[in-house]
Amino acid sequence: MTPILRTEGLTRVLPGVIPVTLVEGIELQIARGEFVAVMGPSGSGKSSLLYLLGLLDVPTSGKIWLNGRDTAGAGEDALANIRLKELGFVFQFHFLLAEFTALENVLLPIRRLGTLSERAARAKGLQLLESVGLSDHASKYPSQLSGGQRQRVAIARALANDPSVILADEPTGALDTRASGSLRDNFQELAHGKHCSIVAVTHDPSFAKAADRILFLVDGKLQPPDRAAELFNMSAR
Repeated sequence: MTPILRTEGLTRVLPGVIPVTLVEGIELQIARGEFVAVMGPSGSGKSSLLYLLGLLDVPTSGKIWLNGRDTAGAGEDALANIRLKELGFVFQFHFLLAEFTALENVLLPIRRLGTLSERAARAKGLQLLESVGLSDHASKYPSQLSGGQRQRVAIARALANDPSVILADEPTGALDTRASGSLRDNFQELAHGKHCSIVAVTHDPSFAKAADRILFLVDGKLQPPDRAAELFNMSAR
């Protein structure tokens, strides 16, 4: 089966008098509907890798294939279009617009893509909020929602254009245990029920345990599976 996301020799180096290597030689394949957690010490390159996979940063060398398409050499407009159609993003802080309701926040990427009528867009937005258990909160503003509810609105927004892959950067970092567990269940359902691939950076071993696979970065390099398992067990103690 062709992976939904694949990298070859992915490397990012910040130039300077003393160049800084953020990630180096990343060889990675993500299957459709696979939930992958990425762990590692602070400064190990986890977020840098996520930004590269999300086409928000450009590698110094190496390639990224998304849905079979080689993204190397694509212009900024083309990359923005790929991000809009193929990728969903969930961050530690929800980045909802405070002046918009939950529904209006979810509608932002749908309206930007512009393929649905306003009536169809609103119907889809409501369905997405229902899918994350927030159908009764569509008209509420972010300030009227709990942290876990705001993060679920962010998930609904990330799903707005039916992405192939969701990329999440410390999605439970600002949540309590209960909300983290709910978000973990949402991600499992998205991956296994809706076949949406998920790559989530996390420091939380209990969240990572829910993933199908755990990757471990050290000094910008992916560790072999045996070493990754050993490092994960150490982090979970």
